[in-house]
Order: sequence, then C-alpha cells, then structure tokens
Amino acid sequence: MTPQPWTNWPSREALFRVGLTDARRRLGRLVRLLVCGALLWSTFSQRHVSGWGVVAAAAGVLAVGVCAWAFYRTTLSHRLWASVALLVLLLGAAFGADRAGFGTAAVVLWCACTVTCIQRLPLFVALPTALIAFAGYTVMTGDDLLSALITTAGLCLGGYVLRLDADSRSTAHRLLAQERAARAAETQSAALAERARIARDIHDVLAHSLSAQLVHLEAARLRIEREPHGPFRDQILERVVAARSMAREGLAETRQALSALRGEMAPLEDFLREAAAVDGAEVAVDGVPRPLPAEVSQTVRRVAQEALTNVRKHAPGARVWIRLAYGADEVTLVVRDSGGRATGPAGLPGSGSGYGLLGMRERAELLGGALEAGPATAGAGDGPGGSGEKGFSVRLRVPV
Repeated sequence: MTPQPWTNWPSREALFRVGLTDARRRLGRLVRLLVCGALLWSTFSQRHVSGWGVVAAAAGVLAVGVCAWAFYRTTLSHRLWASVALLVLLLGAAFGADRAGFGTAAVVLWCACTVTCIQRLPLFVALPTALIAFAGYTVMTGDDLLSALITTAGLCLGGYVLRLDADSRSTAHRLLAQERAARAAETQSAALAERARIARDIHDVLAHSLSAQLVHLEAARLRIEREPHGPFRDQILERVVAARSMAREGLAETRQALSALRGEMAPLEDFLREAAAVDGAEVAVDGVPRPLPAEVSQTVRRVAQEALTNVRKHAPGARVWIRLAYGADEVTLVVRDSGGRATGPAGLPGSGSGYGLLGMRERAELLGGALEAGPATAGAGDGPGGSGEKGFSVRLRVPV
C-alpha cells in the first residue's frame, strides 16, 4: 500500500453513510439494536447485580453510550487525538466490565471498538490501537493467544471491508454529484447558446428593420417639413413623427430584449432611473440591491414601462413616484401618480382590465407573484406626495 491510505481519514460522505440503500440502513439499525440489547442483557442479567449495583451498571452503560456518541462526532470532524482518547476510554470500559464480572459486555465492547476504529480512523492509528487492545485483552482475560489473535484479525478485516465499502459509496456519490453538475452546466451552456442564436436572429431581422424604418421616417419628416404649411401637411407630419417615436421605442425595447437574452442587462435601479428621467419621476430604492433572476428583472422592467406609459396616456402632467424594495424573499415595485388633468388611469377598473396591465398581471402570476392596480391616495407609504392628492397605483410583488 502507498503511504497515503495509511494517513488519510475516510471521507465525510463515508462517515455519514451517504448512499446507503433503505435495506442496508434497516440492517445496520438492526445490528446496532442487537449489539445494544446484548450489552444491556449481559449487564443486568447478572445475579450479583442488585441494589446500588444496578445504579452503577446503568451509569456505566450510559457513560459508554455518551462516549460512543462523542467518538462518532469527533471522527466526523476528523479530530484525531480526541477520537483516540475516547476510544481508549471505551477500551478501558471493556476491561473494567471484564474485571467486574460482565464478560459478555466486555467482549461486545472490545469487538465494537476494534471494528469501529478500523472503519473510522486513519489506518496508521487504527491498526496499532487494535493490536494494543488485542494484547491488553489477552493479558487481562487470560484467553488463548492464538484464538484471540485470529478473532482480532477477523475483526480488523471486517472493519476494513466496511471501510472500503463506505469509501466506494462516497466515491460513487461524488461522481454522481459531479455528473449532475456537468449535466446542469451542459444544459445551461446549451440554453445560453440558444438564447444567443435567438438574439442574433432578432438583431438581424427586427432590429435591422426598425433601424431602417427610423431612417426612412426621419427622411420623410425632413421632406414634409419643407412643404408649405397646411392642414393636410401638418396632419401627415404629426403621423410621421408619431410613427418615428413608436419605431424608436420599439428599437429601444428590442435592444433591451437582446440584452436580456445575452445576460447583459443594466442594473434594475439604473434602468428605473433612466425610464423615470423621461417623465421627471422620483425613484426610491429600499433594501440592499442584488442581482435578480432574468425573468424577475424583465418582469419588473416591463411593469414599470407599462405603468409609466399609462401615466402619459391617462394622467398627463401628473407627478410620479417609483419605489423599488428588495425584501428577504421578494422584490416589490410600486409606481404611483398624483392624478392628472385628464380622467387618468382611475378610469380603469381596480382589477386592471386594461390589456397592458392584464398582461403584466399574467406575467407576475407565472412567476408566483401578484400585481395590484387601482386608485390610490398619496401619503399611504408609496410616495412622498401630500395626503390630499389622488391618483393611480400599480404594485408588483415577485418572489426571488
């Protein structure tokens, strides 16, 4: 054998018995119950145990149980000298039990210590400990040297077989975990490659088309502006300017979608501040900002865009407050306006029957969140407006 197996501890997976089948777990529990039952029966079935002897025997059994549990814990944390000290205490308890007339209990403890030290300790410590235990037990009990040696060798072999079995199970467990990680990485890589392909297709088709439309619409606007003023000319110019604005917004959203597909989206706080700057909205961020899953981040961005668009359409001139709150297990977005000169979004039912808000509600529910939209009064914690201002509020909650 190379020196390494002599000095290595069994892996933590092996010591934790990772990978055991239910049948082997039940068999192991049965063996331990039988060993404990034999230890208890041999202790309390002795005729000379009575009165205070019962109390002393019970205390001894309890002390052995505590030492065995502590030995299990110290070997899990690979604390060598503490494990050896506890093993020595258990061997001492075996010799003490033999001197007190509990021969069966002594044999059970000695066998268990021999097997366990080979199974759970580095071999350069376990083998000498087993041999010292064999020598001490032979001397103190007066057993035949050859039979005791054969018994010890068999116990050591059994412990080593258990050790090899545990090591092979832990190795299989680690290989399985590595295989699962490799498959997950392969799946993620394939998903990223597919998203990159979709992004390229969108860029080559949609983004290029929108860019070309912007160029033609700008040229049309410049050409129309050179024509003499008149109702027809002004109407056409207005339509061209509106179409140019829509194409510019569509191109911006397309680029944002491309960034999301490539995983290159700007931080959510920066996006909200840029979107709010167009309407002069106030933005507040509560909690510690952190990266969000792409689906959650995209949903928050879309809801903010839809809410700001509704403010422009239904409440022109209204003051707008945006609050983004990072919670322990969810993120909350609130967009509230103070109400404008027009009828405002209050004309929409509180259920959010507008198609834009309905789509955002469905998007939020797909992520396990919720979207609430309806009339709101300022001063309710969603913005710094006065208590007398009334407007419309959109509140999104998404788990993360």
